[in-house]
Amino acid sequence: MRPASYPRISEILVNWAQGDSGAREALIPLVYGELRRIARCRLRGERPNHTLQSAALVHEAYVRLVDLEPPQWQNRAHFFGVAAQVMRHILVDYARNRLAAKRGGGAPRLTLETKFALLPKPEVDLLELDDALNKLAALDPEQSRIIEMRFFGGLSIEETATVLDISPATVKREWATARAWLQREMSKDRRK
Repeated sequence: MRPASYPRISEILVNWAQGDSGAREALIPLVYGELRRIARCRLRGERPNHTLQSAALVHEAYVRLVDLEPPQWQNRAHFFGVAAQVMRHILVDYARNRLAAKRGGGAPRLTLETKFALLPKPEVDLLELDDALNKLAALDPEQSRIIEMRFFGGLSIEETATVLDISPATVKREWATARAWLQREMSKDRRK
């Protein structure tokens, strides 16, 4: 996505929130590529015969996003922050359904990019991460949202700061603290 399109996306989102029915259709070509990139990153470490493809993840996320009534988008970063939440829920639901179908079979594994690495090992159990994020949300909702936006949404430090209306320095600090907490929490669960 080109940075030049960022203000246009924000404008379309505000128009959509104000009831402009054409805004939703105008938004699709501007955000689809970025949503697809985020989805590909989230699915990169999946098994080769994985049935959930990036296009399907994007389409399901977009359907859920457009069903929000009424959407109160503030800007592009806010939209992608909510998209990160939606993708997280879709992936976790998919993992739970797959486990239920296999009656406890192996959980899907996601490979983290190094810029999003939470743990020294390259794969993270999505259900384990979701459980840990839910625990973190009970302790510190802001840190949980930062992880969600950065990992599931692929947002930068600056974009995350914009969505949460905090400084980039706070995002960096909370990102580091949350990653350390998640690493400790998830390694504790593996030792049980």
